[in-house]
Formats: sequence, structure tokens, C-alpha cells
Amino acid sequence: MNDWRDPRLGEPRAVRLPSGTVRFHERGEGPVLVFAHGYLVNANLWRKVVPRLAARFRCVTPDLPLGSHAVPVHRDADLSPPGIARLIADLLRELDLHDVTLVGNDSGSAYSQLVAAHHPERIGRLVLSSGETPEDTWPPTPGGFSLLKATAAHPLSYRALYQVLRWPRSWRWYNTYGWLAKYPIDAATMNSYVRPVLDRRDIRFDGRKAIGAVSARFVQDAARHLTRHRPVPVRMIWAAEDRVFPLDHAERYARDLGAKLDTIEDSYTYVTEDQPDAAAELITACATG
Repeated sequence: MNDWRDPRLGEPRAVRLPSGTVRFHERGEGPVLVFAHGYLVNANLWRKVVPRLAARFRCVTPDLPLGSHAVPVHRDADLSPPGIARLIADLLRELDLHDVTLVGNDSGSAYSQLVAAHHPERIGRLVLSSGETPEDTWPPTPGGFSLLKATAAHPLSYRALYQVLRWPRSWRWYNTYGWLAKYPIDAATMNSYVRPVLDRRDIRFDGRKAIGAVSARFVQDAARHLTRHRPVPVRMIWAAEDRVFPLDHAERYARDLGAKLDTIEDSYTYVTEDQPDAAAELITACATG
């Protein structure tokens, strides 16, 4: 098991929710930023931007039960997209957070759209960063990520798919993390992403449930609600070179949402990994603008 989290994320904490125990880190004071990561990563995705934001904001970075977490949730927890959205909403309620700027990246962006569409009460702003739009599949088709859902149909196929991640050189393949991060991610962080799903049956159970339940229809439904009802202001931050979530999809979605769209150069999907200075600057603008 690798439950290492970068100390720059702040104090480790845990909260009991209806779905189970969720670990999170907290650092800083001020207006609240809550960060939602995607599949097979964890709070470490934000380890480079939290130190750049904590002087002005209270940064809350949960480990969502998406395959790289350290504490399994209840066996019967709903880990479908609506279930994960409820889990995030429950986290905000349990921590008594208000006027939250919710920042989502990769499929964390998809889950964040569901939170804003269906549980907007504690959300002040929504920041979508390089993730699913209504034009994208979920899992996304570029890079062959659709295989993730197909192999989730059975525990053996799901476990077999990830065995290649025991080999560090595979981490740079386009159909693992190579099209998500333009530059190599350090080994400690990568091990925190891949070892739980490789080594722990209970974590694999959660991860398989989560990825097996995703579908583009959830994002499309949330997008219809967000564009028609505008429950919260939306800003968008996109990797100019995104290989997985095309920039032109984001541009059309931004027009539908009436949202300002900023791009980050020299980055793939994980903008906080590839360009943390630019990402932190734009998140600050989104949270204060």
C-alpha cells in the first residue's frame, strides 16, 4: 500500500460520510477552494498548486474513491457519477463549507459539473479544468481509455489490465498517463496513484465500481442543466495542447455556458502538474473574479 501524500497539501484529516470515510488535506485560510481529481489519481494531483494558493485560500483536497485512495468506502456505497457527486456534496456539508469554489480536473471536472447542477447550495463558483464536456465520451476515447470501463465488467479483467503499471516505464505510455501529463511525474506521486489499485482488493473494488458506472449521459444531463439554469458562475481553464479533451470542445461548451475560457500553454490535461504557476494564477483569478 502507498498512502503517501505530499506534506505541502497540509494537515491530513478524515471525515465520516454516508458513503464511508473520506480522507482529505487542508491548508490555508480564507475563501474556500475544494479540488476534485479524476480516476486513478488522488489529492497529490494538487500538491504543486496548493502551496501557491494557501496564502490566500483555504485549500481542501479530498481523496475521492476512484482507485488511488487509501481508505475504502462502504461496500454498498453508490460510486456512480451521481453517487460521487453526492459524496462531494456531503463532504461540503459535513465540513460546513459555504461559497465554495469547486475546481475539477480530468473526470473530476465531470463530477464537479454534477455537483453544481444537482447540489449547488454550497457552491459559489465552478472551475472546469481539462475534462469531459458534452461532446466527449466518458471514459474519453482518445488514448484508448474506453478500455477502462470495458474491463471493469469483471474483477479478473479489471485486475489484469493494471498489472503493466508495475513497470515504471509504462507510466509514460499514451494510454496510461503519458497523454495526461506532458512531463514525467515523480515516482513517489506515481506510486501513490498506482499501488493501491495494484495491491489492495478493497481499493480495486471501489475503483472498478466507479469506472464501470461512468457514461457520457451524466455529463450531458448536467450540461443541459448548467446551460439552461445557470445555478453557479462557471470559468474554464484548458490545456492548449490537450490530447484527450480537445480544446475546440471546450470552446463550444464555454460559449453555451457563457463562461470565460483561459488556456495554459505547454501542458496536457494535468495542468496543475505540467504548469502549476499558470494554473494557480488562473485558479486565483477564477476564485476572485
